[in-house]
Amino acid sequence: MMRKYYGYKNPLLKRKIWGLDFQNPVGLAAGFDKDGRYYNEMSHLGFGFIEIGTVTPKPQEGNPQPRLFRLPEDEALINRMGFNNHGAEAMAKRLKNRKKTGVIIGGNIGKNKSTSNENAIHDYVSCLRTLYDYVDYFVVNVSSPNTPGLRELQDKGPLMEIMSGLKSEISKKPVQKPILLKIAPDITDSQLDDIIDIVLTTGTDGIIATNTTIKRDDLHTDTTSIGAGGLSGKPLTSRSTEVIRYLHTHSKGNIPIIGVGGISSPKDVIEKLEAGAVLVQIYTGLIYEGPGLVKKILKEIVTHYKN
Repeated sequence: MMRKYYGYKNPLLKRKIWGLDFQNPVGLAAGFDKDGRYYNEMSHLGFGFIEIGTVTPKPQEGNPQPRLFRLPEDEALINRMGFNNHGAEAMAKRLKNRKKTGVIIGGNIGKNKSTSNENAIHDYVSCLRTLYDYVDYFVVNVSSPNTPGLRELQDKGPLMEIMSGLKSEISKKPVQKPILLKIAPDITDSQLDDIIDIVLTTGTDGIIATNTTIKRDDLHTDTTSIGAGGLSGKPLTSRSTEVIRYLHTHSKGNIPIIGVGGISSPKDVIEKLEAGAVLVQIYTGLIYEGPGLVKKILKEIVTHYKN
């Protein structure tokens, strides 16, 4: 029933990227299904791909509650979840029973809070090894604002070490799976230039732009009592599209980009695709608009590019 009501198929929606066959370009962003519990159910809502995680090598509780807040006036969320998850081994066990639904599954990997930045590479490699046989692509999360010091790993030195190390690990495998880098919206143009250089130098397969923002500009909601956390939803729409356009332009279109951030309508998706994204992901828009949003987006993509 869910597939019939929410699903929408059209040959114009199909994409082949990184050797993977996407039935459509709209995915569910990481953070919704942190432990790989609901990917089968969510696959019936029309998504072409689902990203699970962020997962860490060891289980961890995450930050103290409350840690997730709705801002209805802004159609936004603030979260400081802190990579709460049951660990990579538990996720791998669930994925062993993965059904062949045709939906591509990505694994978003991070480091444990207790792991120092100097040793972060070991956590990322550990997650990669544990999940390698069970997901279709990987995403390196160094951009969550909710793990202390994590965003420092976006600096050129540590990021080069992490991405080089992971690509080296993948090169030893009989089947080469794509690995992407997820970045924050709160970085400068010079940092974006560094990221482009790192991605091209290491052979990283793509970028996800963007994660949540720590900025609180022009909100209707007073967030003083909420405190720290990453803001997602409509306030992020323009900035994430700016980052996509910058990356696409300055890489001369040589880096596949998944656009995410503030998508709440078909119009938002078209803007991100026109800015240079090859795929998109939603999360907060799904919370406010409901699961029918996916079908609306897919129909608009067909109409827009058919004409």
